[in-house]
Amino acid sequence: MSELTIWTLDWVPQGPRGFVRDLRLRWACEEAGLPYKVQTIPFDDRETNHLARQPFGQVPFLSDGELQLFESGACLIHLAHQSDQLMPKDAAGQAHTLQWVFAALNSIEMVSVPWWFLTISGNRDNELTGWVDKRLTQLEAVLSQRDWLAGDRFTVADLLMADVLRIPQVRAVGHRPASEAYVVRLTERPAFRKAHADQIAHFELADKKRA
Repeated sequence: MSELTIWTLDWVPQGPRGFVRDLRLRWACEEAGLPYKVQTIPFDDRETNHLARQPFGQVPFLSDGELQLFESGACLIHLAHQSDQLMPKDAAGQAHTLQWVFAALNSIEMVSVPWWFLTISGNRDNELTGWVDKRLTQLEAVLSQRDWLAGDRFTVADLLMADVLRIPQVRAVGHRPASEAYVVRLTERPAFRKAHADQIAHFELADKKRA
């Protein structure tokens, strides 16, 4: 197996810490027991200095030997194919896992992220609020009936959905006990806790280097 390298920023301000999306890849590797290292690109030049590997100037991106991937969803799917800890081996289990990976990105995060940007700009009751509420209500109905999204077990789909839902502003939209219990259950997993602690430590070390 070639060595995995997760690329992230060398430093970020306090606000995004614990939520920068390299956490998704770290978490997946910890769940699957896949060895990896972390490399960085400079925060101060983040939108221009790595366009050959990430055409939108974002993180994370993943190196697996000569293979280079960007977009956290694509990277997670690649990792999931390397371990049945992240995705079942049977065709139906894989199809259902991928279905919910795309649902997390396209049906939930696609709505929640633009809504969140509008709320932090001071427009709390913006035009997307009703859409966010509807999607989260629909997801609550699903999570009220099951513990996991696919295959009656933890998969990378749960990892991704929990990461989308754990944003504090998203968790505060309405009273959704099944969704809240789901987020708590997922973020209590040892692999998440280690990935989260490692990311925080990474940026805290960067504070010292910048001082």
